[in-house]
Amino acid sequence: MASSSLSPTKLDYFDDMWKLQSKAILLSLSKGEDGRTALVLDRTIFHPQGGGQPADTGFIAVADSGLKFVAEDVRSKDGIVYHYGFVENSVEEMESKFEKGKEVFLRVDEARRKLNSRLHSAGHLLDACMKNVGLGDLEPTKGYHFPQGPYVEYKGTVPQKDMESKQKELELEANALISRGGKVSAALLPYEEACKLCGDFLPDYIPKDSTPRIVKLGDSPGCPCGGTHVSDISEIKSVTVSQIRTKRGSTKVFYNVGS
Repeated sequence: MASSSLSPTKLDYFDDMWKLQSKAILLSLSKGEDGRTALVLDRTIFHPQGGGQPADTGFIAVADSGLKFVAEDVRSKDGIVYHYGFVENSVEEMESKFEKGKEVFLRVDEARRKLNSRLHSAGHLLDACMKNVGLGDLEPTKGYHFPQGPYVEYKGTVPQKDMESKQKELELEANALISRGGKVSAALLPYEEACKLCGDFLPDYIPKDSTPRIVKLGDSPGCPCGGTHVSDISEIKSVTVSQIRTKRGSTKVFYNVGS
């Protein structure tokens, strides 16, 4: 089925970031441009890779059958989420049972989702702590919230003489907020309301006639984000800031979360 004939996928994790099981309707199972088997649903709780966060993995099973599709990777293109993987014990006859209109059950790998959410949330928490340790002039640009070497990146530099002291201050500030805890919420909001919640600033790439999804960690200012997060800041457990590196007008803060 051509992507042009498919409707945008409803992102159920936007409404409930902690839901690990759900139901959906199968729209297509086909080979992608890269040869991988791709499954498309009308809605999904699987988070596709993006925004510096890895994709969820898990499985998708056809209702009232033993058929199971193992989702190894999830990507989004033009509003459509593609679940890439394979049908367990696959033969052509079994794959043909993944028919349009079938009800399917989704289950996200819990351990992977929780780790990715903790890493992603910790990155936003560090953003919130920057101003409190005198690094508020650095402008957030992007983050890499993968288990292999997570970091947050900023436009601007930190003097070499301040590196070590700022690293320690940032770690202490983040862990103090984690110890105190605080509810994490996410909602689609009108632009003006979203801007106010984010300290009267939204990046230029967000259209002024849009309703951006804003994530708020405790009492910290909100931030636009399409990812998944912990339900309470305390679930991050702890943060270790391993390095602050300045190069070519940008600063990277490398970190990890406690097990």
